[in-house]
Amino acid sequence: MRRINFLLRVLVNLLIVLVLFIGGLTLWLYTRQAEEPEREDLTASCKDAGKIIEKGATAKVEAKDSELEENLEMTLSEEVDLQAELEQPENTGENLLEEQVEEVLQNMTLEEKVLQLFIITPEALTNHTTVTAAGDITKNSILQYPVGGLIYFAKNLKTREQVEAMLENTCQYYEEAGYTRPFLAIDEEGGTVARIGNQPAFGVEKISDMSVIGESGDVKEAERVGSVIGTYLSELGFNLNFAPVADVLTNPNNKAIGKRSFGKDASLVSDMVQAEVQAMEDCGIYGVLKHFPGHGATDADTHAGYAYTDKTLEALMEEDLVPFIDGIESGTHFIMAAHISVPTITGDSTPCSLSSYMITDVLRGKMGYEGIVVTDAMDMKAVEHQYTSAQAAVLALEAGVDIILMPESFQMAYEGVLEAVESGQLTEERIDESVQRILRVKCLPI
Repeated sequence: MRRINFLLRVLVNLLIVLVLFIGGLTLWLYTRQAEEPEREDLTASCKDAGKIIEKGATAKVEAKDSELEENLEMTLSEEVDLQAELEQPENTGENLLEEQVEEVLQNMTLEEKVLQLFIITPEALTNHTTVTAAGDITKNSILQYPVGGLIYFAKNLKTREQVEAMLENTCQYYEEAGYTRPFLAIDEEGGTVARIGNQPAFGVEKISDMSVIGESGDVKEAERVGSVIGTYLSELGFNLNFAPVADVLTNPNNKAIGKRSFGKDASLVSDMVQAEVQAMEDCGIYGVLKHFPGHGATDADTHAGYAYTDKTLEALMEEDLVPFIDGIESGTHFIMAAHISVPTITGDSTPCSLSSYMITDVLRGKMGYEGIVVTDAMDMKAVEHQYTSAQAAVLALEAGVDIILMPESFQMAYEGVLEAVESGQLTEERIDESVQRILRVKCLPI
């Protein structure tokens, strides 16, 4: 009995264990089935999250690439702008000067342009016998004929106060009328040619002949002379001096130049000429190298008539032209063309002042001169005996000259140039070339 009871208890316990096992298994299966959709949802969610992250990363990469691309484009654009800026001409003083010249030129009539090409006496301007003052007659004459400049001689110059007032009034009339400043010129070489220095009333130092200075060999003395002359001319109101003489006395029989030259040594003459010009410019006075291509090689005087040299161009380049060559390298603003002839070079008797070969081919082309070329006085016999005032003026401009100095008849010369432009013999572009050279100097602060 006791054994049966024991077996019954064991059997009951087994049944309990079995029931518990079956119950636990059922619960586990139920729980697993419930978790499967969640896992699928979670897996899907993880996949979606991955896609979102991937899209975000791609978007970030694309954004970064776009930003880099934009930055690259900006950098390239900046480089292009910088390159453009570098390629543009610098706003230098030279560029500003050219702009100013162009502005003045564009506002000028043809008549005003042509008038800029003349430097005449105050008598030629006003039709008066002797001018010693600048009043209403001068003012009205300037309004009618605003020429490029005026040249004064001893008869126009009486006292310091009189000259100062005359020149100041003349400048004022130009300014009031809206014209560029005129060249107020004089021949003040020193020695025998000194419109101021040879008149005691002005109380200035009397300068010796240039030949004396040349004989001394002292270039500093030539510089001092330039400073002395430049100072008193500037104080009186002048701005242009037809000096110094740059002629080399290569012809011992020469009488036209003589003591007006520094001598026969081309190198010394050149050194003294450059020193004097620089000293005058330091005082506000433009100097003029004269008489291209070298009056020191002639026998005769162009004041009286035909004068020539039979030298070749090579011979002139070795001696007579040395001061001009050096002056061009130094930046001289004015060279005066002589009326001498060089038949060995040009093949005829045409004065150099009217010779296209000598002015355009030699002086501007071969020698590289870009400044103002002014003729010697056009009322000299070497020109007057062969040409009318109109013919000489037109020929000079055709040759490449910029300024016509003292034509025998200013009115005829002026009208002759206008007619030449109207007929097409001269172009307005040719006139503009000379006016531009003149304005560059007039607009320069000196």
